[in-house]
Amino acid sequence: MGLEKTGFLYCFRFFKGERNATMKIHIAHSPDSDDAFMFYAINCGKIDTTGYEFVDVLSDIETLNREALKGTYEVSAISIHALPSVAERYALLSSGASMGDNYGPIVVARKPFDPKNLADRKVAIPGTLTSAFLALRLFQPSFKYEVLPFDQVTDAVKQGKADAGLVIHEGQLTYHEEGLHLILDLGQWWYEKTKGLPLPLGGNVIRKDLGREHMERISSILKESVSYSLAHREGALDYALSFARGMTRNQADRFVGMYVNELTVDYGEHGRQAVKLFLTEAYANGLVSNLPDIAFV
Repeated sequence: MGLEKTGFLYCFRFFKGERNATMKIHIAHSPDSDDAFMFYAINCGKIDTTGYEFVDVLSDIETLNREALKGTYEVSAISIHALPSVAERYALLSSGASMGDNYGPIVVARKPFDPKNLADRKVAIPGTLTSAFLALRLFQPSFKYEVLPFDQVTDAVKQGKADAGLVIHEGQLTYHEEGLHLILDLGQWWYEKTKGLPLPLGGNVIRKDLGREHMERISSILKESVSYSLAHREGALDYALSFARGMTRNQADRFVGMYVNELTVDYGEHGRQAVKLFLTEAYANGLVSNLPDIAFV
């Protein structure tokens, strides 16, 4: 047994096989409470990871999308928007999805306005490869935008540097505390447009050059980690709180519940259909350059 500092929380680790690890696997993901919740069991030694040493790499999602274009990490969170650009090198894991089921990224502003008028506004966005940006372009194909780090979007709106902001992560729950108004919930819009499908936002991908055996074994471990966290929610939430960027426990619990659930354990037919339709719509509207054959490990 050992004591290891992971994020801002010390985890008791029982080293189930890790001391004899034969392969180092970097898992790149956002430094957010929902992603931390998913990987609690791995990072705190709650499940058997024999044969692998898993190393956390934390970065914002747009940076992870760009690194995936280069094949930097063996396993990485990416935006579904980026999948067509990395599908030759990576396969989509069947677990780890972030799906907005009648909720999702939002557009906020200092004063209310009709979302139909977005074409006339300058929008601060968290990256051009994010699924939030793709969803907004499906809603309104043409608008002015400025790319900012995701945690600077609401400040840009409050300071008048942008007319509106495209908000992801915990800002979806805290924007009203900053005096901002909801203009559009893209998850609700997609749910109504598709008659009940969730909005596919992020997924975990694995590099194909690892080979089928390692891909399937790692996939199984990651799925077990998500399932363990859901079954041991309080401990996983304690760990996730160290990544919650000022959210209360109740807010973090709500946010984790939005993006770590049964769809995260496995997309299921509903989730797979959503991913395929999202990218098909994007391709039909000229917003992605190719439509890959989507394979789930």
